[in-house]
Amino acid sequence: MNRRSWILMSLLAALWGASYLFIKVSLEDGLAPVFIVFVRIALGALVLVPLALRARAMAQVRGFIGPILFMAIVQVALPFLLITLGEQHITSALTGILVSAAPIFTALIAARFDDDERPHGVATIGVVLGIVGVVLLFGVDLSGDAQALAGGLMVLLAAVGYAVGSLYLKHRLRGPAPVGIAAATMLAGTVVMAPFAAFTLPAQVPEAQTIGALLALGAGGTGIAFAIYFTLIAEIGPGRASLVAYIAPGFAVLYGVTLLSEPLTVGAVLGLILILAGSWVAAEGRWPGQSRAMPVTPLEPPPPPVRGPA
Repeated sequence: MNRRSWILMSLLAALWGASYLFIKVSLEDGLAPVFIVFVRIALGALVLVPLALRARAMAQVRGFIGPILFMAIVQVALPFLLITLGEQHITSALTGILVSAAPIFTALIAARFDDDERPHGVATIGVVLGIVGVVLLFGVDLSGDAQALAGGLMVLLAAVGYAVGSLYLKHRLRGPAPVGIAAATMLAGTVVMAPFAAFTLPAQVPEAQTIGALLALGAGGTGIAFAIYFTLIAEIGPGRASLVAYIAPGFAVLYGVTLLSEPLTVGAVLGLILILAGSWVAAEGRWPGQSRAMPVTPLEPPPPPVRGPA
């Protein structure tokens, strides 16, 4: 990759990793999780829809209304909501680590429903490593606190949604341009969340830093981040572009520890290493340094994609 690609990838990882920071800031100002998610998706749509229209990609999704609605619920609205609800009880750093377990669930689900993605050999070892990392986090960082345990389980369920969405995208949404799928999904997600958000409007105008966090979360971490991601796909291919998903959790931990003074435990560090290592091996079906197979482009990149995200 050239210098421009590395800069874009670093910026993308920084934006996605910061999403959990922005969610935490919004929650601390008393905003309802449903409202935060609605604003996030709506701002993402405001950025992506014009880009999709310019690329003439929106017309390509007209025959996929059902699948788009499914994706809007399963891979956008519900995961975003579960992450935000969960982050009420656990740190932003731990949230970023747990979300990165999505490829582990992808491999487990694929073992039953997708022959191409079913883990074999080395990939099976990756699944086991990832599960050990998740168990370690729950056993060390979340044990003894019922609310924290519930929050962690919500975030893991969001990772399951990402996994289901990635596999569904592969089988049911082939053809339309990715930017069109993303824009249409965000637009549908906005419509789905609007009725619920109407009942959770804040009683007063949020603080300036909260408004900034919402703008950064929606326009930056969701809209602009996707635009950068599609640029990387065009310039270096989906396989290399997907590597950003292994960098973003590190940024989530960095932001949480340095900006929110969140504790960094040995369990969190070991869990992060095991989950990311396991995700890499499970998704790639190889150890680092070996040749890789042709990947399938995901829609939601914050977690590592199917064979190699928020």
